[in-house]
Amino acid sequence: MVSLDKENFKWKRVIIRVDYNVPVENNKILDETRIAKSKPTIQKIINDGGSCILMSHMGRPKGKDKEFSFNKILFQIEKTLDLKVVLVENFLEKKSIKKIKSIKPGDVILLENLRFYPEETKGDENFAKKLASLADCYVNDAFGTSHRRHASTTEIAKYFPKKKFSGYLLKKEVESIKNVLNDGKRPVLAIVGGAKISTKITVINSILDKVDDIIIGGGMAYTFIKALGGQIGNSIFEKEYLDEASLILVNAKSKGVKIHLPTDVICSLEFRNDSKKKNFDADKIPDQWQGLDIGPNTSKLFNKIIMQSKTILWNGPVGVFEMESFSHGTKALGESIVKSTKNGAFSLVGGGDSVAAAKKFNFSNKLSYVSTGGGAMLESLEGKKLPGIEALSD
Repeated sequence: MVSLDKENFKWKRVIIRVDYNVPVENNKILDETRIAKSKPTIQKIINDGGSCILMSHMGRPKGKDKEFSFNKILFQIEKTLDLKVVLVENFLEKKSIKKIKSIKPGDVILLENLRFYPEETKGDENFAKKLASLADCYVNDAFGTSHRRHASTTEIAKYFPKKKFSGYLLKKEVESIKNVLNDGKRPVLAIVGGAKISTKITVINSILDKVDDIIIGGGMAYTFIKALGGQIGNSIFEKEYLDEASLILVNAKSKGVKIHLPTDVICSLEFRNDSKKKNFDADKIPDQWQGLDIGPNTSKLFNKIIMQSKTILWNGPVGVFEMESFSHGTKALGESIVKSTKNGAFSLVGGGDSVAAAKKFNFSNKLSYVSTGGGAMLESLEGKKLPGIEALSD
């Protein structure tokens, strides 16, 4: 990957793949992090005397659907970037192409939702060529979509053999993951949570050779506890993955990796915030009760492990943090990571739910790095090469 700093973009039109696939409710952006983190790349090009053509997708529209138009949130994009941004809707029409090619240094335009065109997700070469014809240089700053072989992330790069660059956000994402998996100071800790083990098996198996400790929490912990012969009551678990969980425990032991499971959990009879709750040993949960959060003893255990670690990867919450009654474990975990970070540890948070938890409890600015890529980060942790990043090196 070639850094933006290697180029002066004066008088250049630069087409930038950004990731503005942000959550929107009632025409309001709920989390503008991805937009805000794209600003340094845009600013660099403007400061050089270049102009920016931003392109992104939002949601999964079926054809041109106003519900997924950037027009609804254009004002908020401008406010977040603190820049004037012009939306170009039918950007492949002759009139629009002429408008795009006539932009002046300092101008910023945003192409309408790329997924209004089925050619985008198909990785259509002709569509990519048309996009490429709009600019002099290409920048990929969308780590969150770099695991997809789409026209705007992989195919377009072919048309800029010597003028393709990694944006600052994408570069930071790649460096942060490398800092954990390859260059992390020991001890290295991975915290893996969430509801299902099935979505994290490949990740856990891939990081066994790179970490010293793994904390497993959330719903997926009960599959491991059940595999060890524990009584988990009515807690969520995946029967078809019990053998896989047992194998992970065996492999971890053979590699000298310590896996830490909850020792006590907060349980409820119903999946409701206001339902009765009680603390039980994690492997002695009575029938009808379901574990929805880690207990106080587990929080103390996890805190001790976190404080001893020098490199921390956090992927997934350890309880149903969306409900106040079952949010305390995830909040305590986050507080421990913040404290460890303050003491010099490197902390990387990634995966939709853990990022949402960090934001909810105001941890985001107190951690080393919060990733913008959910699926892309998971695939990186699994050891997979991301096509959008590979395309920058071809």
